[in-house]
Amino acid sequence: MSTLNGLPAHILLVHAIVVLVPLAALLLVLSIARPSLRERLAGPNAVLSLVVLALVPVTTSAGEWLQSRVGSTETVRKHAEQGDTALYVVIPLAAMALVVWWRGREADALIERPGGGGGGVATLTRTYLAPTTRVVTTVVAVLAVLAAVAAVYDVYLIGDSGAAATWQDSFSSTPLPDAPQGG
Repeated sequence: MSTLNGLPAHILLVHAIVVLVPLAALLLVLSIARPSLRERLAGPNAVLSLVVLALVPVTTSAGEWLQSRVGSTETVRKHAEQGDTALYVVIPLAAMALVVWWRGREADALIERPGGGGGGVATLTRTYLAPTTRVVTTVVAVLAVLAAVAAVYDVYLIGDSGAAATWQDSFSSTPLPDAPQGG
């Protein structure tokens, strides 16, 4: 992908990444921290995380296209190298979003069936991610929070290096003589 509406696609796609990765991370943490929200958030967040996972390679590819058309500076190279790390933090973020969603589905699949003798008999469907096990729940929660923090921090670092590559030494700290005066 090269341009959208005459602008480099990378600079437009980056905005989606900068908004959607932290949003997916926040929804993941909320799904872990608030079981009451998990049912409503886990499914949409799993879909959102997969969309983000698909957007990252498209964005980095558009960035490579743009890199070959701007001056090669140290800040541009640094940004490109950091941009290549995005996939490595978005994969765990998406994986944890899927695990949280799937565990919720498995927990919902634990059904109560009426049994003989006047009492109910719990019947378990086959589960793979131990939705009722406290130890597994704790491990999943810790891994999910780590994945969320790593993804947000990496996007911050990539964005900071991209801003430096774009704007460093590109503007004046004082207004230009013919610039409109404003507050």
